[in-house]
Amino acid sequence: MIAGGLASRYGGSPKGLLEVDGRRILDRVVDALTAALGGPPVLIANSPDAAGWVPGLAVHADVVPGTGSLGGILTAVETLGATVCVAWDMPFVPAALLRELAAGLAGADVVIPESGSRRGVEPLCAAYGPSCASAIRAALARDDQRAVGFHRDVRVTRLPAGTVLKYGDPDVLFFNVNTPEDLQHAEALCRTRDSSR
Repeated sequence: MIAGGLASRYGGSPKGLLEVDGRRILDRVVDALTAALGGPPVLIANSPDAAGWVPGLAVHADVVPGTGSLGGILTAVETLGATVCVAWDMPFVPAALLRELAAGLAGADVVIPESGSRRGVEPLCAAYGPSCASAIRAALARDDQRAVGFHRDVRVTRLPAGTVLKYGDPDVLFFNVNTPEDLQHAEALCRTRDSSR
């Protein structure tokens, strides 16, 4: 799980520690990853307070500081080998989707879901294999910090939008909390989900 960014749109507050429907977003992501992968995740975070966020959770700082999301992905891959990365401000990512992403690594270096985002994919909810490490370091060496900038050098499988829909609305699945307005929207999404059950 990647806890990154300066949270500048949220006044510098750690976004993953915010609560949605009475639970911290961080705890929601930990639960989804644990259920998907059968064990506790690793937290990639540079905050000096990170070790206290979830007692017992291993925390690793970026191996190449100042490289944004791509640095977080690199750290995860170099620390764990094959891994599933999820941004810590995504409260609605389901374990079943994460399991499918992880399973796809049997035939690819990156397994990434399609979405309606500006990139068309979700690099901060994706699976990465160990071969990504050298490709990411090469991208950083050419000063390309885009989260998808190294994809040309590895085998990428896109989880089609139709398959993603099996797990829910992509606008909800990949929703991330960046602003107070986003937090309000997340609460509204919870109410909608609860009332439809």
